[in-house]
Amino acid sequence: MTALTKTDFKFPNQKSVYHGKVRDVYNINDDQLIMIVSDRISAFDVILPKGIPFKGEILNKIAGKFLDATSDICPNWKIATPDPMVTAGIACQGLPVEMIVRGYLCGSSWRAYKNGARSICGVPIPDGMKENQKFEKPIITPTTKAEQGMHDEDISKEEILRLGLVSPEDYELVEQYTLALFQRGTEIAAERGLILVDTKYEFGKKDGKIYLIDEIHTPDSSRYFYANEYQDRFEKGEQQKQLSKEFVREWLMENGFQGKEGQQVPEMTETVVNSISERYIELYENITGEKFVKSNTDHLLERIQNNVLEYLKNGF
Repeated sequence: MTALTKTDFKFPNQKSVYHGKVRDVYNINDDQLIMIVSDRISAFDVILPKGIPFKGEILNKIAGKFLDATSDICPNWKIATPDPMVTAGIACQGLPVEMIVRGYLCGSSWRAYKNGARSICGVPIPDGMKENQKFEKPIITPTTKAEQGMHDEDISKEEILRLGLVSPEDYELVEQYTLALFQRGTEIAAERGLILVDTKYEFGKKDGKIYLIDEIHTPDSSRYFYANEYQDRFEKGEQQKQLSKEFVREWLMENGFQGKEGQQVPEMTETVVNSISERYIELYENITGEKFVKSNTDHLLERIQNNVLEYLKNGF
């Protein structure tokens, strides 16, 4: 099993390439983006030293399915899927904030709450809540989009508008889209026996129109609980069984790593890497209701290059 951790293609009419934590995004003539979803994995804003086989393909396939399943709610950037690990789409100017929406008190929001915080990004949180408790209604807790190597920072709606990061009209529309997308994601998850706990959305503009960009509802951007076990575990105060990247974060924290200065990433043994890969496959099968068929990972770079070149040659 090969993991794709680096790409460095030179496509026709390529203007630039951006290597993110997980995705490599190639700008084709400022008209279109070729997004390659690598097998890199990040946590605490740090790229871990080993890739996870099939992770990129899983993320790309889930995102593609959800972009298609929500295109009636808001326009999105996706045009085509030239390769199992690639999405091609409209080149938008990304808005400088990420819209994080939470249905339950867990993860970083629970850690903040446990330490005494009673508001997150300007949204008040009532006293007396327990870990993994459902909010009365979903809350939006935006973050700034950090430069590479920097941490995303929580920010309130009021601060976003005060700083002029997003116009009031655009923010209102993006807020509506965010809640409607989360509602659709919640409904689809429920059909599969899952709870969509929290997720993030990114938006961009092209010719004055707002598009949903990047990916949605994958285990890198979302957290899922198993619905049939939720209530029992919650009442007993037990940890929820979840399908998300949180188990990676927990493994890192148990081994003394939270992305802070001077901390070392624990050794990623073959067993650890394979177990993470299996968890991603489990999520794919649970959220889509389909068996995951592993692609041939021999000559990955060559396959991707040939598929993208063929796509670009045939026009878009």
